[in-house]
Amino acid sequence: RHGPAFAARGPGLLKRKRARARAAQPVTAMSARAAAGPSGASPLAEETGTPRRSSMIKDGPRPGKHLKKTVSFGSMPGESKISSVIGCLSRMQEGGEFSKLRPGLRLYNRYYLLEADRSAIRWVPSKKDAGKARLLLRDVCEVRTGRNTDVFRTSGASDFVSEDRAFSVIHSSGSETLDLVASSAEVANIWVTGLRYLISPGSNAHPDTPAAAQDDTGQLRLSWLSESFAAAGGACGRLSVAEATELMRRLSPWVKASHVEQRLRELLRDADAPPHTHVTLQHFARAFHDLCTCPEVYFLLANFSGNKDFLDVRDVMCFLETEQGAARDSAQQVIDRYEPSPEARRLGRLYLDGLTRFLQSPECCLFDSSHARVCQDMTRPLSHYYISSSHNTHLTDAQVRGVSGVAGYVRALRLGCRCLELDVWEGPEGQPVVCKGHTHTRPPSFASVMEVVGRLAFAVSEFPLILCIENHCSADQQRIMVRHLQDSLGERLHQGLLGNGEEGPLPSPAALKGRVLLLGNRPVREEGAERAAASRRVPLCAELSELMSLCHSDAPPADLPRENELRAASVTCFKESLAARHAGERPGDVVELAKRSLLRVRPSLMRVDSSNPNPLDFWKAGFQLVGVNVQTPGAMLDLHRGWFRMNGGCGYALRPSLMRQEVAYFRSNSRGALPGVTPQTLHVRVISGRCLPKPRGAGAKGDVVDPYVSVEIYGIPADCAEHRTRTVPHNGESPVFDQSFEFQVNLPELALLRLLVLDDDFIADDFIGQYTLPLDCMQTGFRHVPLLSADGEELPHARLLVHVAMTERRGGGKAHKRGLSVRRGRRGRSLVQPREIGLKSTDEVFRAATPPLRHATNLRENVQDSVESFKELCGVSALSNITQCVLALGSRVVGSEVSLPLQFELTRPYPQMVAQKVLPDSLRRVPAAYDAMIEACKALIEQGDDIHSKILHTHNAAMEFHENLHHLATSEGFKGRKVNRILESFTWNITILKGQADLLLHAKSDAQELMKQLHCALLTTGLCVSAQTDAGPGHTPDGGGAV
Repeated sequence: RHGPAFAARGPGLLKRKRARARAAQPVTAMSARAAAGPSGASPLAEETGTPRRSSMIKDGPRPGKHLKKTVSFGSMPGESKISSVIGCLSRMQEGGEFSKLRPGLRLYNRYYLLEADRSAIRWVPSKKDAGKARLLLRDVCEVRTGRNTDVFRTSGASDFVSEDRAFSVIHSSGSETLDLVASSAEVANIWVTGLRYLISPGSNAHPDTPAAAQDDTGQLRLSWLSESFAAAGGACGRLSVAEATELMRRLSPWVKASHVEQRLRELLRDADAPPHTHVTLQHFARAFHDLCTCPEVYFLLANFSGNKDFLDVRDVMCFLETEQGAARDSAQQVIDRYEPSPEARRLGRLYLDGLTRFLQSPECCLFDSSHARVCQDMTRPLSHYYISSSHNTHLTDAQVRGVSGVAGYVRALRLGCRCLELDVWEGPEGQPVVCKGHTHTRPPSFASVMEVVGRLAFAVSEFPLILCIENHCSADQQRIMVRHLQDSLGERLHQGLLGNGEEGPLPSPAALKGRVLLLGNRPVREEGAERAAASRRVPLCAELSELMSLCHSDAPPADLPRENELRAASVTCFKESLAARHAGERPGDVVELAKRSLLRVRPSLMRVDSSNPNPLDFWKAGFQLVGVNVQTPGAMLDLHRGWFRMNGGCGYALRPSLMRQEVAYFRSNSRGALPGVTPQTLHVRVISGRCLPKPRGAGAKGDVVDPYVSVEIYGIPADCAEHRTRTVPHNGESPVFDQSFEFQVNLPELALLRLLVLDDDFIADDFIGQYTLPLDCMQTGFRHVPLLSADGEELPHARLLVHVAMTERRGGGKAHKRGLSVRRGRRGRSLVQPREIGLKSTDEVFRAATPPLRHATNLRENVQDSVESFKELCGVSALSNITQCVLALGSRVVGSEVSLPLQFELTRPYPQMVAQKVLPDSLRRVPAAYDAMIEACKALIEQGDDIHSKILHTHNAAMEFHENLHHLATSEGFKGRKVNRILESFTWNITILKGQADLLLHAKSDAQELMKQLHCALLTTGLCVSAQTDAGPGHTPDGGGAV
C-alpha cells in the first residue's frame, strides 16, 4: 500500500514523475558531471522525492526500481559531535568539498579549507595562482544561508539544490558573492557558524578566543554535572556503572540506558582500569558530552546567539518571537526553567544543555496544547460535526477469527469514540448477547456490555454517546434489553426522537452533554412500509422503540434521500461502496444533505481482515459518521486517531466552514484551489531523530536500525502528497536527516500531516513509529514530535526534531515556490470574479462586486509583493517573518562604523526609514523597497474596512434571491440542467464574496501584526533614531491611525 499521493492520484502519478525526471535529466546530468569530484560523487546528488510505501501492514510486493533509495553518511555514531565554535573551526581547517555555483548554472567542484591563521579561506583546484585562489576574511561582509542571492534566484538551481545545504559568502563591499552548495546540511551549518564568528566584530580571528569561550562553557557544564554527581552518591568521587547510568538517564531521559552503560565501560577500558570499576566525574562528563550533545541544536543556538556559545535574555526573546511564536516576556522564565547550571541562570544565559531541554519540553511539542482541551464551538447542530465512530466494536481481532468481548468497548471508549455498534442477537437463557452473526466463540452478554458502557460512557468525553443498535432479537428479549439499558444508564438515557421527530436543525453536542442516544428503527408510516420491509430489519417492540433518539431513514438503499423526506432525527446509513459512488458522482448533493442530517458509512463486508478504508475519503465528502475498526492498526486508523486528537479528544470535530455555511460551493473531488480559500504552503524540515527503537518483530538485522522519515499530507485530492528523507545507516540513537520539503495545501481545515519513521530494509521497510495530527493543531517553529507505536502508545523517548513554517501563521512567513520569487505584476494577477448566472436581476447585483473585489485583491497582493521584495533585499528566505528580516538587515548595518547608514524613526504611526549617508551598493535598493512595503500596508489597513463593507453589501443583496432562486429560474423558462447550473453558479458567487471578504479582514489583521513586529524588531536591533519614543511596543496602526 502506498501513501496519500497514490491513494489520491492513482498510478498516473508515477508516470508523470518519470516524465518529469526524464525532462529534467539534461540539467541534472550536466550538474552532476560539472560537480563530480575524484570519487564521482557530487554534493548536489539528491533524492528524487518519489513516493514510498507508508503503510504499516506490509502485505504486498515491494515497489519497483523507481523507488530510488539514497543514503546519508553525515551523522554516523562514531563521529565527534560539534558543540562549540572551536569545533567548527577545526572542521573548516580540515577542509571539504563544495559545489561552487556561477551565473548561468555553471557548477565547479572545489575543495575549500580555512587557513591555519584563520585569516582567509582558499580552494583547489583553480586556474588562478595559488596566492590568488583565496578569499581574505576581512573582505567578507556577510554570510547568507539558503538560496538568497541573485545567482541562486536567477540560475534555476532551486530545482535541485536544497535550501539547507546552500549558503553564500558576500564580499568586496557586497558587490560579489561566493555561492556554495555543501555535501550535507551539517557541513553547511559548520561553515556558516565558523565564518560568521570569524567576521564578527571583536573576534579578530584570534586563535585563543574561541578556545577560551569553550573553556567557560565546559566549566559551567562540569560545575552543574559535579553537583548532580555528588547528589547521586558520588561525594567520594565515584559511582558504580549502574548508578552513573541511572544518573545520566535522569539528566537526559532520551538517551538509552544500554548506550550509556556501553560508553561508560569503553571509557573505563581506555583508562586502563580493571573491568567493572567505578566511574569518576571525568568519565561521567566525557560520556555525557559524547551521548547528550546535539550538534543540530548547537547550530540553532549559534544562529541566534550572535556567535556566542550561549543565548542571553535578548537572544531568547528573539528566538521565541521569530521562530516559536511565543511572548517575548517569557524569555527569563525559559532560562530559569530549563537551564541546568545555577551560575548560568544567575547570568541570564541559556547554554546548549538548557536549549536542548527546552526543545524536548511540552512547550515545544508539535501538537498545540491549546487543542488538548475542548476549544471549538459546541453549540452548533450535531450535523455540523465529524463524530468518532467505531465499527464492529465488539471484536477484538479480525472479522473472521476475531473474538467478541467487552474489551472492544473499553478500547473504543478510551479512544474517545462517540458512536458504538451493538449487534444484538438472541442469547441462551433468555439473555441477549452481542456478537457478529452466529459466532463460534462465546459472545459477551448484552448486560455485561451495558455495564461497561454505563461505567465508561463519559470517562473521556462529556458529549453525547450514540449507541447504534442492530437488533436481531425477539420482542421478549428486546424488553430485557430495555431493562438493562435503563438500569445501566438511568437518567443519562435520552428518550424520544431528537427535535420531536420534526424538521429542523438537530440539537447541539452542548445541549446533549452527558446523554446517551440510541440509534435504531422506529415504527414506520404506512407509505414507508414497503421500504422498511425491503431493509430486512427486525421490528422493534414498542418499549424499545420509544427509547430511540435517532432513527434510520427510509430512503432507498441505492439512492440519496431528498431533504424534504428526512426528519431531523433521521440517520442515513451507507455501505462503503455506495458512499464512495455518491461522493464521486454527486459530491455537491452529499455536502448539502449533510448540512442538516447525519450520514453514516460502514466498512465493506468484504474486509474480512477488519481493515479500514481511508476515512478522509468520506469526511471530505460530508459524511459525519465513518466507522473504523479500532482493533486494526494501520495508516487509516492513524488518520482517525490523529484527526480526533483535536478539540480535546472529545470525539466531536467541527467540519470545515465551507461544509457548514448555508450557501457555499464545495466539491470533495476538487483538484485545485477552492473559491474563497487561499492556498497555503507548508514547509517541513526534518532535522533529526532520537532513541528510535528497533522495529517490533525485526530480527534479521539484529539491533541495527537504518531509519528514514516519510512526510505525508492527507486531505482533498489536490493536497495529497508524500516525500521522504535519505536513509541514515546504522544509527537509531541520534540520526541527523536535515532535509526540507514543501507542500501546497488548498484546504488546511481538512488536511493532516503524518510523519512516518521506517527502517530501510531490502525486502520490506519495517515500521518504527509515526505521528499524525491536523494542520490546524500544529505549532510552527522548532518542535519535537513524540513517536507513537502501531497501537497508538507513545514510544519511550522516541522523538523527531522538526521545523515547521506555514503561510499566514505566526512563527513562519510567506512561503515561496522552489526557492524562486513568486511576485507578480498587476497584469499577471488572477482576479477572482463572479460568474454570469443568466438571470438579469442577480447578474446586475453580482457585477457591482467586481470593482471592490479587484481592489481587495490588489491591496492584498501589493502587501505580499512588497514584503517579498524587502525580504530578498535583506538577504533572507521568503519563509522568514518580518522580525527575522529586520534582524538580518541589522547585522549588515550595525558594525564598527560610528554612524549607522540606515536608521528608523518610530514617532509616527508607521516607522520611517532614514538614510544617514550615501549607502553602499548592497543597501542602495533597500529604502525604496521598505517604503513600498509601508505604503502597501498603510493602504490595506486604512482602506480595508471600506472595501470589506462594499463586498458584504453585495453579498447580502444577493442572498435575498436565495430562497426564490429556483422559482425565479423556472419562471424565466430555464429547465433541468440549466436550472442546476444557475443554482451552482449562484452558490459559487456567494462563496467568492464571503471568502474574499474574510480574506481581506485577515490580510488587514496580518498587516497590523506586521507593523507591530516591525516596531519591536527595530527596538531590539537598535536601529531606531531614539529608543525613547512616544509609541510603545503595543503601538500598531489600524484603520483610524494609531492605537
